[in-house]
Amino acid sequence: MVNCSFCGNAIPRGTGTIYVQKSGKILYFDKSKCEKNMLHLGRKSRNLKWTEHYVKSAKKEEVK
Repeated sequence: MVNCSFCGNAIPRGTGTIYVQKSGKILYFDKSKCEKNMLHLGRKSRNLKWTEHYVKSAKKEEVK
């Protein structure tokens, strides 16, 4: 199983979207919401409370 490149959730086999950039970097998305936020809107996942990346960064800041 791979993780979503934006939110960090696990993607079950047979679902999700693979996006290949011109540079050759492969991005995996579990839902279109993640794809739109990253590619079209240019948002950072650490700033959105519903992503796993936000939860991990918030825990790191609490420890400090």
